Amino acid sequence: MDSAFEKHCSELVPLERSGHTAVVEENLLYVWGGFRSVAGQDKYLPSDEIWVCDLERGLWEVFQMAGEVPPSMSGTCGCSLNGHMYIFGGYDKIGQSNQIFCVNLTDGKYTWRSIKHKIGSAPSHRDKLSCWIHKGSIIYFGGYGEKPLEDFDSRNKNFIIEEASWLEDVVWGWNNEVHVFDPVHASWSEPQTHGRTPTPRATQASATLGCRGYICGGRVMETRTSDIHCLDFESWTWSEIIPVSTTPVGRSWHTLTAVSDSSMFLFGGLSVDCKPMSDGWLLDVDTKKWREVEHPFKNKPRLWHTACPGKDSDVIVFGGSCDYILLVDTGHCNDALVFQMQPYPLFRICEDYIAKNVKNYEVLRNQLPLLPSKLQTAVQRRMSFYRPSKKQKY
Repeated sequence: MDSAFEKHCSELVPLERSGHTAVVEENLLYVWGGFRSVAGQDKYLPSDEIWVCDLERGLWEVFQMAGEVPPSMSGTCGCSLNGHMYIFGGYDKIGQSNQIFCVNLTDGKYTWRSIKHKIGSAPSHRDKLSCWIHKGSIIYFGGYGEKPLEDFDSRNKNFIIEEASWLEDVVWGWNNEVHVFDPVHASWSEPQTHGRTPTPRATQASATLGCRGYICGGRVMETRTSDIHCLDFESWTWSEIIPVSTTPVGRSWHTLTAVSDSSMFLFGGLSVDCKPMSDGWLLDVDTKKWREVEHPFKNKPRLWHTACPGKDSDVIVFGGSCDYILLVDTGHCNDALVFQMQPYPLFRICEDYIAKNVKNYEVLRNQLPLLPSKLQTAVQRRMSFYRPSKKQKY
């Protein structure tokens, strides 16, 4: 696959953004929300629209959304489960949220539904948290947000207060709580975990491998870490992975994506010294070794971007910022970067070669009609990805 969608994108592309939500379903990339900078002011992207990119053709479409539309937010935790996208938490102009919303991605209607839980208690208001999917439930970890002072116990190691954030009856800070949401029963629960719990944090990266959830790095106060922790969903036991190799520098606002049964790909983020990063690393959880990965996007640092698993173990990175957004909020991006994490199947190699070169080689052009109809259709769809075109942002 060629380097970036920016070379082969449609006339219609979404606006630049950071802190958005993105999921992949059936080779379609769905992008919602986030914020961008306009004349030095943060502007939230509309919450009643969803952008959909056909990853095979490189074509974007935008759809209006209806129903119980959530506020426009950044820092929401999004995931897909059974063809639905769920978002929880986030930050809008008023503050952090603890609401959960859901939209069906498969019926073409894009109707939002606000989920009112029937069992248990929702977590406190928060953003910049992470989640895992396991056996039909969504498991949330960490984040930054507020708590009523009456719920705060200074002996409790699950919440670290940001010293400058006290009000009369509310405190803000970082947590390391684990909350489970079951969409079938609309229930919240807070499992009793065992082992050594990771320190409270936000803007960490997470990924799921089998029945285990992993987190890496994140921020608490002015510290950005590189530690890796694993939560076993069968026993609810935490364990820390101590690498036996060189490790990536501590960071926040990065991504972690499962690319095999035992490995995860880390990309980008903001380093300990507040430098936007463009490095990529593979972690093998069996050998506990990090390996830095060569890739074609070393000149494209990203933080607060999204990363989704795509076809053939590709990782699709979209949006984010190439600047330290708390200081220079002008570097929001809207390109999609495709990281190839393993050799492609022969079918895909052939399909890509034909689609890329058919317009320049008469022999290929003349033989295209000789292909079986199914293969011909696939190649013609793929040809869209390699066409020259102009960007037009909406």
